Amino acid sequence: METLLQQITETASWLRQFNYHQAKVGIVLGTGLGQLVHHIEVEKSIPYNEIPHFPEATVESHKGHLIFGRIGDAQVIAMQGRFHYYEGYTMQQITFPVRVMKALGVQQLLLSNAAGGMNPAFKKGDLVLLEDHINLQPESPLRGLNAPAFGTRFPDMSCPYDKQLGQLLQEAASAKGAALKTGVYVSVMGPNLETRAEYRFLRMIGADVVGMSTVPEVIVANQLQLPCAAVSVITDECDPDNLHPVSIEEIIAVAGKADEKLSGIFAAVIRKIGE
Repeated sequence: METLLQQITETASWLRQFNYHQAKVGIVLGTGLGQLVHHIEVEKSIPYNEIPHFPEATVESHKGHLIFGRIGDAQVIAMQGRFHYYEGYTMQQITFPVRVMKALGVQQLLLSNAAGGMNPAFKKGDLVLLEDHINLQPESPLRGLNAPAFGTRFPDMSCPYDKQLGQLLQEAASAKGAALKTGVYVSVMGPNLETRAEYRFLRMIGADVVGMSTVPEVIVANQLQLPCAAVSVITDECDPDNLHPVSIEEIIAVAGKADEKLSGIFAAVIRKIGE
């Protein structure tokens, strides 16, 4: 516990040398989603392997850079690639960057991910604003952390996604003529995709989309009282009665096509926050 606190302090202190301790918005970019960087006036890009105590991204399409810069008048810190439980990292390693961003002064957190669409109304390339989630990952990022510096040990999760941020995302999407659907995300361990029976089960318990990320970061954000919002890009249609094999290359390709639209929405929201 003390070691994790020390690591957060050391990493934040190391990053402050770049004068980015007053960033307003933190951003986590998921699989195949990186075009938001083109909207950022980049001032510094640091490979994860150069940052003290940071894990390294091992997934293709996750470039593994921490980006410092501006979108409009808002200072931002963007993770160009995230970490996953299936990579072998602990939940505390996965969520370490969120704690560091909070320590650097970030006030809002935007997350994106690639996900499978189980709701029959969702098609490839759709954008889905998460309104709630179901956590089926095997461990909590809060396990064992009971020091006040981490936040309350028992954070309330009755409204994990900030409604005001969600409204800003809806308004930005509407202004751009883009449909932003809403749904419930279920987070599983991975890295394998699901069987037909598993898709039926996940749909039965109330999930609209399925993925292997995001929820750990959201849990930590709620513990830190850091307002957050997340959007999934539907990269494959998970109809158990009409299921077709899918590859990671296809998933990345579909995410890439929707990335420009999602990046424009995120950028518009961040400009609004910076006003």
